[in-house]
Amino acid sequence: MATVKIPPVLRPSVGGEKEVTASGSDVGEVLRALVTDHPQTEAQLFSDGELNRYVNVYLNDEDVRVLDGLQTPVGEGDTLVILPAMAGGA
Repeated sequence: MATVKIPPVLRPSVGGEKEVTASGSDVGEVLRALVTDHPQTEAQLFSDGELNRYVNVYLNDEDVRVLDGLQTPVGEGDTLVILPAMAGGA
């Protein structure tokens, strides 16, 4: 099981939890397990089956996009952090 840290914008979709656990052998499996348990998260995490380009996912502080993306292996006790991209400015 991996720990998935949930950003404030997604917390209503997971019952208000700050973190949840999900199983899988790679990042994609863990995120799909999250979506299976909390279907409301799918539209924010995935687009056409791929990780939404406005969402950054970190595995133990490493951006999975510079690793192996959704195929990045996940071990027991690893932590995934989901960070939606923020836009704004004046």
